[in-house]
Amino acid sequence: MGPDTSNVVLVTVDSLRADAIGAYDADRHTPVMDSLAADGTVFERAFATGNWTPFSFPSILASRPVFADSGGIGVEASPTLAETLSAADVATGGFNAANGFLTSHWGYDDGFDEFEPFVASVGSSIYSRYLATHPTVEAWVQLATSPLRRAKSWLRGETDDRPFLDASRMFDVEHAATEFVEETDEPFFLWVHYMDAHTPYVPAPRYIREVSDDLVGTHRMLHAHTRTGLGWEVGERTLGDLRTLYQAAVRQVDASVGRLLDALEANGVADETAVVVAGDHGEEFQEHGHLAHYPKLYDELIRVPLIVDLPGAEGRRVDRQVGLDDVPPTVTDLMDVDPAEEWTGQSLAPTVEAGTAPPDESVVSVTVRGEEVTAQPIPRSLDDGDLLVSVRDRDWTYVENVDSGEVELYDRSDDPTEQTDLSPDPGPDQRDAIERFGPIVDAHAERLRDGSTAGEGDVDDELAARLEALGYR
Repeated sequence: MGPDTSNVVLVTVDSLRADAIGAYDADRHTPVMDSLAADGTVFERAFATGNWTPFSFPSILASRPVFADSGGIGVEASPTLAETLSAADVATGGFNAANGFLTSHWGYDDGFDEFEPFVASVGSSIYSRYLATHPTVEAWVQLATSPLRRAKSWLRGETDDRPFLDASRMFDVEHAATEFVEETDEPFFLWVHYMDAHTPYVPAPRYIREVSDDLVGTHRMLHAHTRTGLGWEVGERTLGDLRTLYQAAVRQVDASVGRLLDALEANGVADETAVVVAGDHGEEFQEHGHLAHYPKLYDELIRVPLIVDLPGAEGRRVDRQVGLDDVPPTVTDLMDVDPAEEWTGQSLAPTVEAGTAPPDESVVSVTVRGEEVTAQPIPRSLDDGDLLVSVRDRDWTYVENVDSGEVELYDRSDDPTEQTDLSPDPGPDQRDAIERFGPIVDAHAERLRDGSTAGEGDVDDELAARLEALGYR
């Protein structure tokens, strides 16, 4: 870490696929994150360890595989990043925009001096609960009030950044994070998690206009949510609208990150603070037949952005593979704190500081699938369905259903969207890949099944309401 750098801000964005930001796709409009990428280190081949938040976050905040320590989806039995830093006298703050899977129920408050998941007030009234679980109605409200809000904003000389209903809790997270920066002495670790890019996508109207050249507005948001909400066929127009809404939601997050960076600057700590940005998993737009992020392990769900901006370090792009379990040891290394012995990841700080190439090792990801791909709720243990494990190296994606023995193999060098399964009729190269990856899958599955079978316990009413708002029963 640079001699004058003492703080780290970790920004995680739910459902943020790599090609949603300009640093990975030049057609995207995310100026704040692109600026961080230009000054920092961009990991071009970063992969999540699961397709859902509770399958990915044990790696992001505890550098551990999901299920490995408790048999469940939490981190209660794992040594977390916040605990490790707190033990080294680092002030810690964590603010999650109401993702019910990132709460104290699953141990995510462990080690944080200040922690707020913003779940308790979701569902506190019939009105807010209804709007949170019915995005089409929320879109109607935004449409009906948009002219009045825009007129008010114009008269006040303001911009219409704010949604009618802050269902994503973006401004609550901003406010809490800013207060933490203002009131906390260095050194500090701050984690913020955004939910705006998670389905349903209901961004403020200005961002819809910003990413669509004024051609798509709130009425198209209403149309898209109506069709998907009623289960109607999603044609090219609706799919295009959903993509636009998603990109607008990402731009909304981008602007919020910009205001967070402004708060660092205003408090005189920007030059002493490293910023890490990551997606916890991606999002599918029918690349493999569905929307959102159902239990599959293809690149649209597993490849995510990972950017580390360290003051004083040169900007660079790294094309070697890394996993999100590298985040905790990287943060501790940047803060000159020893990592937990149990962590599986490795520090990327030498890469960020001096350009040292990471090892380029295979990345393992997992999901659990019931009888139907779209079945809910999210599995809470290995007993809730078949275990699927994927292994990625530079060229290949290998996916195995450990319980049924079915396998898939994709050559990403020729088939980057993973559409042609080569496993049914493998040639010599394909057989070699299958023989190399099979034992990795077996070893990982054994590690997970050796974990405790301790249960997760029942969730309370407020947490259950928030999970329902996210589409999970």
